[in-house]
Amino acid sequence: MWILQGSAPETTFRLRPGAVKTVGRAPRADFIVEAALVSRLHCRLTAGADKLEVVDLKSTNGTYVNGKRINKAHLADGDRLRVGRVELTIVRANG
Repeated sequence: MWILQGSAPETTFRLRPGAVKTVGRAPRADFIVEAALVSRLHCRLTAGADKLEVVDLKSTNGTYVNGKRINKAHLADGDRLRVGRVELTIVRANG
């Protein structure tokens, strides 16, 4: 399982292997982030047993991993994912 942990409890998201989830402000996003600079559908997360992939969905303000703007990247335990002004720390949990 992958956990995306923000500084506030309401920004904790969990993904099991095989999950594909979108992040954004829109009600149709799987993980809703109501924050400045977040696009309606900002990025997509695809969880595998050993890797977590993030793909930017042509967001206006970009998706960042460890401070670097990306179009597509693989995330590892301890990486920081930023959408808008929200930063999420990636945690790989057993179970």
